[in-house]
Amino acid sequence: MTVTLKLATSLDGRIATAAGESRWITGPRAREAVHRLRAEHDAVLVGVETALADDPELTVRLDGYAGPQPARVVLDSRQRLPGGSKLVATARATPTIVVTAEPPQARLVDAGVTVVQVAATGEGRPDLAAALEALAGLGLARLFVEGGGQVAASFLRHGLVDRLEWFRAPMLIGGDGRAAIGALGLEALAGAPRFSRLDVRSVGDDLWERYERI
Repeated sequence: MTVTLKLATSLDGRIATAAGESRWITGPRAREAVHRLRAEHDAVLVGVETALADDPELTVRLDGYAGPQPARVVLDSRQRLPGGSKLVATARATPTIVVTAEPPQARLVDAGVTVVQVAATGEGRPDLAAALEALAGLGLARLFVEGGGQVAASFLRHGLVDRLEWFRAPMLIGGDGRAAIGALGLEALAGAPRFSRLDVRSVGDDLWERYERI
């Protein structure tokens, strides 16, 4: 499976203010590019904290777009995704997958959500390698990871990110803002994930940088 991590940040790598405001850091042209990237992938993945905070649809919304919608995947160790969320409410129209470390809850299954139980880590969270194996077993080959910061850090920490799509807005939020990437637990620079830059371009007022893992 190919994993692409998308980041939409301020210049100093923040995805929201300390109060959680994030709409919109990047401009309309950058957001349109993200929708085009979604259309190129089989599934879009977020963590449950992002799903709870933003109540996203995670669909491709482009004028004239008539192609398939990617599956929506939520990493949700305790299946906290509410029944009234957009993801659950539209699960019968657009495939929605919850990856959990517990047995499937009937309320999600009855709503049309595919609940996949995988092995848990020591913290009780779904093991990412097992999660990717399970998603591949469902026929998904291209995964687009959209957030949040802890999910991004987990994928990077385990060496699972193949590509980066980084959109940076010309603003500064400061150290009290929410970081795009959580702690990686690095003790030396030699252990830092490294990427090769493929392209840099302007999209409206924002910068779009593209990287692949070395």
